[in-house]
Amino acid sequence: MKKIVLIGYMGCGKSIISKKVAELSQLECIELDNLIEENQKNTISKIFSENGELFFRKLEHQVFEELMQSKDSFVLSLGGGTPCYFNNHELLIQDNCISIYLKASVETLFERLSKEKSHRPLISRFNDEDLKEFIAKHLFERSYYYNHAKYRIEVDNKSIEEIASEIHKIILA
Repeated sequence: MKKIVLIGYMGCGKSIISKKVAELSQLECIELDNLIEENQKNTISKIFSENGELFFRKLEHQVFEELMQSKDSFVLSLGGGTPCYFNNHELLIQDNCISIYLKASVETLFERLSKEKSHRPLISRFNDEDLKEFIAKHLFERSYYYNHAKYRIEVDNKSIEEIASEIHKIILA
């Protein structure tokens, strides 16, 4: 069965778009971070602070790998860093995977993330100028992994419905 996997930088819309795509496709919607929190009975922030990033990334890889080996079909939203660790990007090119990179410009990401800084520990400490620089650098570092996705959809200036419709057409093709 096919697994539709959405990847991209934080703020690109993975969570909300995955829900819409799941609805259109009549598939289960899974957010990897939420699944990890349920399994661990703890928040991602606490897992990071109590056990460290390496522990989290190993756990994330294990849960992602198990999902990709399952027989189920679903729409999966990955965390922004998931493809960048433990060769997770290689799971995006399997035959049973329709991987889609939701590509947003630095400007779009900055506009969205600057409004959400307080809810995102990774960027909460930055002023606006430093935030834009951080996003640009981080996005550049991660682009190698994101570009392993089989498909790429530009999300700038598009509605959730437009993006979900584009993805739905890819799934049906």
